[in-house]
Amino acid sequence: MATARTPDKRPYQSTELRQSATIEAVVQLCAEQDPATLTTARIADEVGLSQGALFKHFPNKNRLWESVAGWVSGQLTSQVFREADRHEQADQSLEAMFLAHVGFISRHPGIPRLMLGELQKPSNGPAKTIVRQTLVRYRKKVVGLLQLGIEQGHIAAGIDTEAAAVLYLGAIQGLVVQGMVSGEMATLEQTAPRIFKLYAASFQEIPNDPKK
Repeated sequence: MATARTPDKRPYQSTELRQSATIEAVVQLCAEQDPATLTTARIADEVGLSQGALFKHFPNKNRLWESVAGWVSGQLTSQVFREADRHEQADQSLEAMFLAHVGFISRHPGIPRLMLGELQKPSNGPAKTIVRQTLVRYRKKVVGLLQLGIEQGHIAAGIDTEAAAVLYLGAIQGLVVQGMVSGEMATLEQTAPRIFKLYAASFQEIPNDPKK
């Protein structure tokens, strides 16, 4: 009597690998050109597929961009938050997050262009929604750490945590823009500790007591 054969899962795995390779190719290509000008033909060529084969893995370009945004969101938050969670002191967590974020961008210089490109689109597609939600989640993480730092006594009481979170993200964004302007994205990790030191000085100063 013949033994029932377990279904072969290799086609599914092959599809998953193709999708992953395509997403990584898009991220890489965004470092070389404006994401708005990136065509499916160029992407397919990068991963060695025909356009028809590419659309077997992603029904259309919007679905591809949604998958790319999801990958960026997952990778960025998991890597950055993991580094933050290694520390008990909130100020150390904030520094670890900052450096991990800059390191992530340094390794994937196409990501800022990709995220900014999505945010500039007039329509609210799935990819743009993912980018927005990622930034909101990130800001909440920073605000939470700032508040924890105040409770721990490592961050000055009375600071505006919402404004401090905006400044935190702004410092990263400014550093990335300077790297794009100079064409030296690979040097961001060398500059990041100096930038964070200046940022940290803003919340370590005890505000003057108006009653004194």
